[in-house]
Amino acid sequence: MRLIVNLPAFNEEAKIGNTIRRIPRVLGSVDEILVQVIDDGSRDQTAAIAREAGADFVYSNGVNRGIGKTFRYAVESALANGADIMVNIDADGQFDPLDIEKLVRPVLSGQADLVSADRFSYHKAKNIPWIKDFLNRFAAGIIGRFMNTKISDLTCGFRAYSRETLLRLNLPGDYTYTQEVIIDALGKNLKVLWIPVEVTYFEGRESRVVKSIVSYVSNSSRIILKAVRDVRPMKFFGIPGLFLIALSLAVFIGFLFFYFQDFKISPYRNYLLFSAVTFLIGLQFFVFSLIADMIKSNRKLTEDLMYLMKKEKYKK
Repeated sequence: MRLIVNLPAFNEEAKIGNTIRRIPRVLGSVDEILVQVIDDGSRDQTAAIAREAGADFVYSNGVNRGIGKTFRYAVESALANGADIMVNIDADGQFDPLDIEKLVRPVLSGQADLVSADRFSYHKAKNIPWIKDFLNRFAAGIIGRFMNTKISDLTCGFRAYSRETLLRLNLPGDYTYTQEVIIDALGKNLKVLWIPVEVTYFEGRESRVVKSIVSYVSNSSRIILKAVRDVRPMKFFGIPGLFLIALSLAVFIGFLFFYFQDFKISPYRNYLLFSAVTFLIGLQFFVFSLIADMIKSNRKLTEDLMYLMKKEKYKK
């Protein structure tokens, strides 16, 4: 049983060494724990310090490619290096490496395929900006209701993945990956579990993803909508379609109520027009849901083929 602890890093020379040294190298039934660092084009000594601190694998992107591409590279590298479990943890030490055991334990027991740290349910993240706290909770609540699952933390990157999960994940995004991974895993009926941990946001810490609230909300909303559209197309298009059709029928009934009082159409023409237009738009949404569901079926076949290809490529 091989566990690979992955640290994505960008200009983390000040803290990555200490984080690596704090990673446990013995853990229950795990035979081997290795540390993998993906240096995302750092302009400092991040890669050199990671090697000195004991990282077993250090890969450099050469240029800054972003957290989404870096995570994809991390997954591919972990699989190529024979990982049975991969844990992803920030390089700056805001998470306690000793909590790795908490995340790995449910994967080892078969209780979960993906385990995410939960920063909000039982512990309040220390020094987290209130707007980030609010947006995370709000997005988790909305997506959780849509996916029929309670999502405790949608955007935390501190997670443990089984080998099967790494092989099955579909990771198209470049901007980020945290939201997509949860939605994709739930859509594939993988077992997802959240474990409460404590986290400290250091004063002056700059996020690699959140450069501005406006851009973060815009990009994250687009990513979430695309992911939900692909995973739950019948809900994504069907619910608005049925709502519009029901609204059109309600307005049409209102039109009939007024019409049968004096048998005149002209005073109530707008009711009739609104009902007809709303019905047609709702019908279009419903047709879109059927088409999107067919596309989802084809997408599933493609992903199954990709899974078999990756399984063969990374065969242990």
